[in-house]
Amino acid sequence: MTPNVIITCAVTGAGDTVDKHPAIPVTPEQIATSALEAAEAGAAIVHCHVRNPETGKGSRDVNLYREVVERIRARNTNVVINLTAGMGGDLEIGTDENPMEFGPETDVVGPVERLLHVEELRPEICTLDCGSLNFGDGNSVVIQTPIQLRRQAALIRDYGVKPEMEIFDSGNLWFAKQMVEEGLIDAPPMFQLCLGIPWGAPVNPQTMGYLVGQLPEGAVWAGFGIGRNQFPMVAQAALLGGHVRVGLEDNLYLEKGVYASNGSLTEKAVKVIEILGAKVASPDDARDILGLKKH
Repeated sequence: MTPNVIITCAVTGAGDTVDKHPAIPVTPEQIATSALEAAEAGAAIVHCHVRNPETGKGSRDVNLYREVVERIRARNTNVVINLTAGMGGDLEIGTDENPMEFGPETDVVGPVERLLHVEELRPEICTLDCGSLNFGDGNSVVIQTPIQLRRQAALIRDYGVKPEMEIFDSGNLWFAKQMVEEGLIDAPPMFQLCLGIPWGAPVNPQTMGYLVGQLPEGAVWAGFGIGRNQFPMVAQAALLGGHVRVGLEDNLYLEKGVYASNGSLTEKAVKVIEILGAKVASPDDARDILGLKKH
């Protein structure tokens, strides 16, 4: 085990969870308040999406990101902010024999537009989803091509931001390692192993162990499972020498039948880590581990 375990809290995500939980953060104020609650509970990093305040759906609006960051920084200048760059790669294939008639959930933009909020706000970390994926059981595909990813990696480095490479399957990891070898990712490379998202890597100890065994030397990594597998994977990641992620983006319940908050999920992760004999990393510890410079 690593002696200092970083907890990331993924505050809200962009999934269809608003009607499945009574208090999903939607407005910038709600997202920032929930992020601050997680930081107070022990999260060194807060991973933030934004949502359309009117519909609750995921958004790429730079102004919404700006308001979230400003609200967090007005009350906490130390927590590490990690902004998603996952929005803008959603393709909904047309139905039946009309696949080119893309559906209303389609939102595909180029690397520069996808990273506008990162360029303007310069968080310490942003995500970089490292491959394409059949997303769920419908006609939705999340797309990131090798050319797009190389361009995004170069832009993120130019902006002085650390990419957290999101790994949804073994092929994603293969390509992420290729970007490291090509010099597009500064040391130490940072990986997030994302388990249980249909139809990516399944969530079980064997899959996490396999992916960890493929990481390059010197990598810093975290891992998570979705739903009821969130806390078994907290323990698994910590035992394998990694860091952990919890939050309402990935799991809505603290235990069966009990709705969670980002604060309560973080508090539970702290307990698991301490029971296993490790310490919870502070934001400054996380900066040292990840090679960050406080912005």
